[in-house]
Amino acid sequence: MAEKKQQEQADEGRKAIFKIPNTALLAIAFLTVCVTPIALGEIQGLEFLYLAPILLAVFVIRTRTVASAKGLAIRTMFGHRDVPWSALKGVVITKKSKVRAVLTDESQLALPTVRTRHLPVLSLVSEGRLPDPSGVLYQEREPAEDTGQSEASPQE
Repeated sequence: MAEKKQQEQADEGRKAIFKIPNTALLAIAFLTVCVTPIALGEIQGLEFLYLAPILLAVFVIRTRTVASAKGLAIRTMFGHRDVPWSALKGVVITKKSKVRAVLTDESQLALPTVRTRHLPVLSLVSEGRLPDPSGVLYQEREPAEDTGQSEASPQE
């Protein structure tokens, strides 16, 4: 059974998951502890304050962008959308350095948790369908010329 699952994962190809780190849940737990004296204090009816940590936890757990060989799977707090690579024209970087996908119909789609530093990874996962604007993946090192001398300690 485990071998079958590993084979299925190998057939999918590369996959990248961009999400909010789970350590953010520690801050939410701390917020819950801080809200408790107010919510359960002498004033009745403040239990609704527990909604804030619950909603934040759902946001952290749910929001993500998954890039695979098939395309992008964008999941927000209230929705989910799959975008195949063929429907993607490119990406746009906003003034706040957020990444938005441009579809073939010229509409834009926000990519939650994807930042400009993730563009080389998106290019790698898309297998070149999305070009890498930074050029990190395509830098070629020029071979050093063999002069018979060591570069660390030149001989005179």
